[in-house]
Amino acid sequence: MTEHTPHLGPRVGFGFDVHAFGPGDHVWLAGVRVPHSHGIVAHSDGDVLLHALCDALLGAVALGDIGQHFPDTDPQWRGAASHQFVTHCLGLVRSSGYVVGNADLTLLAEAPRLKAYREAMQQRVAELLEVPVDAVGLKATTTEQMGFTGRREGLAAQAAVMLWPAVTGP
Repeated sequence: MTEHTPHLGPRVGFGFDVHAFGPGDHVWLAGVRVPHSHGIVAHSDGDVLLHALCDALLGAVALGDIGQHFPDTDPQWRGAASHQFVTHCLGLVRSSGYVVGNADLTLLAEAPRLKAYREAMQQRVAELLEVPVDAVGLKATTTEQMGFTGRREGLAAQAAVMLWPAVTGP
């Protein structure tokens, strides 16, 4: 039997998250505070875009999901800023021998509208992932007034990432 060294090829990860609306006057989306008629019901800050991004990063390197790393039963994560989760997940990606090539995020919601915040959100995700802004896609869509997002009961988000093997040395 010969010893096999696994080839580090590109990897893709996909993430999804949802949160219900609750009392409040803003939501956190992609690390940006967005004024809104409601807040989010969540253990942390409830940033659905960053939570979906974490699951995409973790999935791409087969390291579980955000709930395994930051359980909502752990009081230390109560009210936590989701950028901490992304930083942790990026560290795991790097420890696995990969770097982020690009990320693509989609918010599914009737409201809030993102036009005024899109550039800041895209910039924040790029900073967190340490990639150029043009490596971060950020979109929003409605569900045509169908389902819980269509009834304005909450938000949903999807994220996809492409990881590449890290280049080390000459």
